[in-house]
Amino acid sequence: MKKVLFLIHDLGQGGAEKVLVNLVNHMDRDKFDITVMTLFDCGENRELLSPHIRCRSFCKKMFRGNSHLMKLLTPRMLHRMIVKEHYDIEVAYLEGPSARVISGCEDSETKLISWIHIVQGSKKKAAASFRSVKEAEKCYQRFDRVVCVSEAVKEDFAALLPLKDEPLVIYNTNDTDRIKALAEETVTEEIFDDGIPCLLAVGKLLPSKGFHRIIRILRWLLDNGLDAKLILLGDGAMRCELERLSEEMGVRDRVNFLGYQTNPYKYMKMCNLLVCASYAEGFSTAATEAMILGLPVCTVDVAGMRELLGEDNQYGMITSQDDEALYEGIRTLLVDPALMSHYRQKAIERSRDFETEITVKEVEELLLSL
Repeated sequence: MKKVLFLIHDLGQGGAEKVLVNLVNHMDRDKFDITVMTLFDCGENRELLSPHIRCRSFCKKMFRGNSHLMKLLTPRMLHRMIVKEHYDIEVAYLEGPSARVISGCEDSETKLISWIHIVQGSKKKAAASFRSVKEAEKCYQRFDRVVCVSEAVKEDFAALLPLKDEPLVIYNTNDTDRIKALAEETVTEEIFDDGIPCLLAVGKLLPSKGFHRIIRILRWLLDNGLDAKLILLGDGAMRCELERLSEEMGVRDRVNFLGYQTNPYKYMKMCNLLVCASYAEGFSTAATEAMILGLPVCTVDVAGMRELLGEDNQYGMITSQDDEALYEGIRTLLVDPALMSHYRQKAIERSRDFETEITVKEVEELLLSL
């Protein structure tokens, strides 16, 4: 049996945190003795770990300036202080601090894996959690394998930092059966009772997610005679700013801030279209989950979407990063019920490629091969 450690910053609202829980919960417990360790003991997804998964944390609470404090110590010092135990395989399940800690492992018998979830775009960003670009290069060269969540992430990361081997691509693990089961729960809110088409946006309320663009686009839709409302699932630093923007745009009564939901799927099922306006992604968990439920996707051209939806909009609609282009994509779908129905069917068809068993098997085969 392989003793495996997955290290991640925390188990909060993010997509990486959710897919890590999906992955470890479904791995073969007869072949893998799994520990999930967080740098900070916080996050809603921790409660979703199966009882057989061992869970550890380094610090009880997240504190301001933790990333700067960690840089005072070398990767080896951090590893000795945080990991302590011996594992056959150690996985840094997020780029940045987790990777810096795992790279400090001194046990030559332990195999090291780094999981990259988002396009970095520059060496400076890839090295943000390290003392320097030089240290980042040295740390990532210590990993036996680097795994990326999409081809776009792979191409980006491989071009930025020297690695031992070409990175692998393994798509995120979705708990398909659980998603479908939770989607059947009843929605008690009355926001869906008026028959107005619902646009859905999911994720942390952060600048990188582009939610402010969707609020502006909602105003444009209404100004051009298209009735719609927006459902926002997620919490974050931008909530107050987004609420103010919706007030300024005169759409506050059409924007529903539902916060972070442990069951977003019952809301997905009730909506008409998932909209992604992100400036950066890796391989969108929200989009994949929506497609499992047959919810069409309209997205700007961001990493991972061409792999998910096809280069020629085969499984969903991709627009340029331009706000007006995204508006036109949403408008085109709202005025064409036949096209919307077409993409519902194509979404379900494509989602079969991301069923739980497929991605879990790929990860297990990788770990057993080391």
